[in-house]
Amino acid sequence: MNSIIELLKEYQLNIMFALSLICGMLAFFVFITKTIIPGRKYIILSLELCAMFLLISERMSYHYRGDTRQIGYYMVRISNFLVFALTLGIIFTFTLYLINVYINEGGMEKPPVRLKLSCIMCALGLVMLIISQFTGFYYTFDEQNCYQRSAGFPICYIIPLIILVLDMSVIIQHYKRISKHMQIPILLFSIVPLISSIIQLFTYGVSLTSMTLVGLVVLLYVFALMDMNYMIERANKHEIEVVREEQKNMHLLFEQTATALANAIDAKDKYTHGHSRRVAKYSVKVARSAGKSEKECEEIYFAALLHDVGKIGIKDSIINKEGKLTDEEYGAIKTHPVIGMQILSSISQSPYLSIGAHYHHERYDGHGYPAGLKGEDIPDIARIIAVADAYDAMTSKRSYRDPIPQQIVREEFVKGLGTQFDPNYGRIMLHLIDLDSEYIMRESEDASEGEAIGTLLCGPYRTTRSDGILLNNGIVHIHLTSYMSDERSEENIPSFVLFDSLDGRMHDTERKQRDLLYYEYATVHADGVVEQKGTRNARVRTNETAGASAEAKAMLRGEKIEFDIEAMRCKDHVLIRLMNCYRFHEIILALPDSTRFCYLALTGKNCIIEDVDVAKTGEKISEGYIPRIAEEITYIDVPQGDIPNVQVDGWRSDCSEGFEITNGTRISFHTMSLPTARLVWHCPFIVIYTSEDGQVNGKNYRELTVVRLDGEGWEEDDHAENRVHVNKLDDFTDWNSFKEKNKAGQDCELLIKIKSGQIDISAEYCGLSIHSITTVTDDIPKLYAALTGDQCALTNIRISR
Repeated sequence: MNSIIELLKEYQLNIMFALSLICGMLAFFVFITKTIIPGRKYIILSLELCAMFLLISERMSYHYRGDTRQIGYYMVRISNFLVFALTLGIIFTFTLYLINVYINEGGMEKPPVRLKLSCIMCALGLVMLIISQFTGFYYTFDEQNCYQRSAGFPICYIIPLIILVLDMSVIIQHYKRISKHMQIPILLFSIVPLISSIIQLFTYGVSLTSMTLVGLVVLLYVFALMDMNYMIERANKHEIEVVREEQKNMHLLFEQTATALANAIDAKDKYTHGHSRRVAKYSVKVARSAGKSEKECEEIYFAALLHDVGKIGIKDSIINKEGKLTDEEYGAIKTHPVIGMQILSSISQSPYLSIGAHYHHERYDGHGYPAGLKGEDIPDIARIIAVADAYDAMTSKRSYRDPIPQQIVREEFVKGLGTQFDPNYGRIMLHLIDLDSEYIMRESEDASEGEAIGTLLCGPYRTTRSDGILLNNGIVHIHLTSYMSDERSEENIPSFVLFDSLDGRMHDTERKQRDLLYYEYATVHADGVVEQKGTRNARVRTNETAGASAEAKAMLRGEKIEFDIEAMRCKDHVLIRLMNCYRFHEIILALPDSTRFCYLALTGKNCIIEDVDVAKTGEKISEGYIPRIAEEITYIDVPQGDIPNVQVDGWRSDCSEGFEITNGTRISFHTMSLPTARLVWHCPFIVIYTSEDGQVNGKNYRELTVVRLDGEGWEEDDHAENRVHVNKLDDFTDWNSFKEKNKAGQDCELLIKIKSGQIDISAEYCGLSIHSITTVTDDIPKLYAALTGDQCALTNIRISR
C-alpha cells in the first residue's frame, strides 16, 4: 500500500495534467452534443468543468507550495480554496444528476428528501470552508508558504462523506429505477470517494480524493454516453418498428381496399364470384414459375386482382345477360379495359395496376383488344394475367355451362400457344395443370382444401348428391351425421357412389355422361350393401357391435347416427371402411383398370346428411395394404429388354429404372397408350436428372428437364435452360391420327448427345421430329435418364452407348 502511495506522489502532477486535459475535451464534447437531455447536459458539463478546474487548482497548489513570492502567496491560498470548493461542487453536481435521473427516468414526481438534505449539506460545507479561510479552522500556511492541516481538518472531509452516504442510501434503495447502463458508475461514484476520503484522512501529500472524483466523473460521462446511445438506438428501433408497422398497415389497407373493390366488381356478375381473387392467385403461380422476384409477384397479384375494375362502368343488364350478346353489347363489354385503365391510372405510384387492366385482353397474335398489340409488345404483366384470366374463365361455372373439365382446358391451352397466349407463360400454365392432379385450381378452391360439402337434403334416391371426393393412395377421412326425414323406411339411408368423370361430378343424362366420360363403378349403401356396376369384383366384411336390427330401429325412430368413413385407393383396388356405433363394414372393390380416376360422392334417399367433415391427412398406404380380390390389369407382361418394363397409369405415376447417359447414348423401346388414353399427352416422356445414387427421387435429386414425345418440354432446375424444336414430318396428318398411332403401339428411338454442358435429345415419333436442347450452367459429374409418361406401357427398353 505504501509503495502505491509513494508512486502516486511521484507521478500525481502528470496524472492530474492528463486527467484535466481529458475533462476539458469531454466538456467540449458535452457542449456540442445535442442528444443529451438539456437539463442533464448542463449538469454533466458542470461536472466535467469542475473536475478540470479541480485538478488544475490541485496542480497549482503543489506548484506554488513553498513559493514565498507575492504571486506564490496568493496562488497557494486561491488554489487550495478552489480544491475544497470544487470537491464540494462535484459532489453537489452529482447529487443534482441523481435528482435529474430519478425524476426523468425513475418516474418520481419529487426527489427523495435525502437528496435535498445532501444539497443543504453541500451549502453548509461551502459556508464552513469560507469561514475557515478567516479562522484557519481547516488549514493554515506557515512562514514558508506551505499548507498545514488544522485541528478542524477532519470536518472538511466528514461533510462530503455524509453527503456521499446520503446519496448512496438513496441509490441502494432505488437501484432498479436507474438504467442498467448507469447502475455501476453511479454506485461507484458514491462508494469509491468514501473509501478514498477515509484514506486521505490518514495520508498527506497525495490528492487521492481529487483524482478519484475526477476519474469517476470521466467514468460517469462514458457510461452516460453509452446510456444515451442505447436510448437513441432503442428509440430508432422503436421508430423503425413504428414505420414498419405503418407500412404493414398501409399495405394491409391497400390489400383490403383492392380486395373489396375486386369483390364489388365480381358481385356485378353472379357467375364470377371470386374470379378476380382466383386470377390473382393463378397469376402469381405463373409468375413464380417464370422466376419473377417477390416484388414483381406482388405487383402482378394486385394488378390481376384489379384487372376487371373497368366492368364498374358496364351496365349490369349486359354483364348478367344469359343469352348471346348483340354486337352493340359486346362492343360495350370490350370497353372495360380502357375504363379500367382510366380508373387506375390515377394511382401514379402503382402504374402496373393500370397496365394490367388495360392490356389483359390483348392476344399474342395481335387479334386482341383494345390496342391490338402483338407478341412482346404486350406488357409482360398483361401476358401473365391473360393466361390466368383465360384459365379461370374456362374452369368456372357460367350461365350457359358448367366448369370445363381440366383436361379439355389443357387442350385449349395447347391450341392457343403462340396465338392467344404467350408461349412461355402458356407452357407454364400447362405445367401447373399437369401438377394439379386433383383439379384443385378451379372455382371450388375457395371453399376448402378440396371438397366442401354442406347439408344434403336427400329426397328421391340420388336426386341430391355432393361433388366427388378424389380417392388416391392417401387415406381420406369422412365424418357425417345422418337421420331419416319424415318418411320412415329402412331404405332411407345415406349412400356413397364411386365413379369417374372429367369434372369429378355425378351425371345422369346420356349426353353429360358421354361428353364428360362418366363411368360409374359401384354404390355402397350405409348398411353395407354394395351395388356393382363397373367393377370386376367386390368383397364385403361386416362386424356387428349392437347389430343390424338395433341400427334399423334407431334409424326408424329418426335418431341421428354418426358415420365415420375411411376411403382409399391403390392402383385398381378401392378400400372403404364404414363405421357407426352399431356395425363396421369393410368393402373392397376391384376397378376395371388403374388409369381412371375414382371419385366418391355422398347421396341418399329420404334422409338428411349434415355435419360433413372431409379430411385428407396425406397418410399414404403401401401397395399391399388393400388385399387383392382380382388380377392386376397389366399391359407389360411381355419379355423385357435391358431394364424392366414399366406401366404408367397416370401422369408420371411410375417410371423406369434410372440409367447413366453419356454422349451417344441410344434408348430404344416399344410404347403403347393404354385403352383409357384419350389425350395427346398420353404418351411417353424422358426425364434427365442427376442424383447421388442414380435413382429417380434419390439422394440430392435434381431434375434437369422432362421431354414429352408430343413435343412439349420443361426444365425443372434453376441451372438448366430447355428449348424444344418440333417439326411435323410428311407422314403427320393430324393429332387424332397421332393419338391412334399411340394406341396401336410404336417403336421409338432416342439419341442423346452431351457436349460442353449441353444435352441434345432427338427422336422421330408418330410423324413428329423432336429436338430438345438443354443447357446446364453448372458442372454435373454424372447424368441419368429414366422413361415415364402418362397412361402408356413401355416395354423392351434397351440402352446402348
